[in-house]
Amino acid sequence: MGRKVALIVGSLRKESFNRKLALALQDMAPESLTLTLVEIGALPLYNEDLDNDTPPQAWTVFRQEVNACEGVLFVTPEYNRSVPGVLKNALDVGSRPYGKSVWAKKPAAIASSTPGGLGAFGANHHLRQSMVFLDVPLLQQPEIYLSQINKAFDEQGKLKDDGIRKLLSGFMSAFAAWVDKHASD
Repeated sequence: MGRKVALIVGSLRKESFNRKLALALQDMAPESLTLTLVEIGALPLYNEDLDNDTPPQAWTVFRQEVNACEGVLFVTPEYNRSVPGVLKNALDVGSRPYGKSVWAKKPAAIASSTPGGLGAFGANHHLRQSMVFLDVPLLQQPEIYLSQINKAFDEQGKLKDDGIRKLLSGFMSAFAAWVDKHASD
């Protein structure tokens, strides 16, 4: 079993292309990584008034799950040229209380995709901006912005495009090396 990595999907839709992409990445992860889906859909909106001795149980579970991982892989669509609100909320929940962020120093990477033509570039870069503040060492290359993702999967939700598969395989190899370089032992 490899280093445990949180796999966080920024889409809640059942048949989400980004969830399919995340599952494809999970399947092609090198043996040095074990990608574990960490769900974010049930997280109550962050409200500092609730972050006391008894925060919402969903926050506690989420923070424990991410803390147990040595890295994070974000897979996200783009909503209005930015990250989906559910993903931003997960970042906020994980970054609090101040001084106890689950993100700090945790190596990460981002893959973004869209049925449209820009590969969710805006969401990818807005997420990168947050990673700087959260003190997350983020894989810079290769970058993954996948356009027309709706054409990449077969009827069973499996990746059918060999060019994308090759690109993602290289991405996962680079990410595994990144995690090995930056994860604390």
